[in-house]
Amino acid sequence: MHIAPLSDTPDVIDSLSDILIEVVAGGGSVSFMHPLSRANARAFWQDSLAAAANGKRIVLGAWEGKRLTGTLTLLLDCPPNQPHRAELAKMMTRPDYRGCGIASALAREAEQMAIAHGKTLLVLDTASDGGASGLYEGLGFIYAGEIPDYALKPHGGLTGTRLYWKRLTPAGPLYTMPGIA
Repeated sequence: MHIAPLSDTPDVIDSLSDILIEVVAGGGSVSFMHPLSRANARAFWQDSLAAAANGKRIVLGAWEGKRLTGTLTLLLDCPPNQPHRAELAKMMTRPDYRGCGIASALAREAEQMAIAHGKTLLVLDTASDGGASGLYEGLGFIYAGEIPDYALKPHGGLTGTRLYWKRLTPAGPLYTMPGIA
């Protein structure tokens, strides 16, 4: 498996769209409803990769040969009072590649990239029903709480959202104002 940041090319957009459509059809709660049109999937990824080109995020892809098998987005563009924080979003693995360590490898790579961008705190959310809580807890994320009835599941019905966080460096001052000791 090879993991790398993705860029806006027609083949990458097609592969990301395929994964998104497959995950939503399988009930994955990643902000979209089933059925998801190819046009809407493509538009989402074009916007996401445009934000990546502007340094606001990193869209990672996991490859097996020439096949994109998974993706994870590291959101870097946080408000001015949160320069130390990044967020993991849109973790997706093709259904036929689940259980192969792809999601864990993507999350570890995202952590390293967050550290390289000066981030000391990662946050994420995952659906309460059918989400990836076990995966994130196994990677050292701390459960912060649950918001009930947060979103619709792709095939209808409400699900809660579980919130997680992980400190990337030892506790201590996270941000110092220039000129202040």
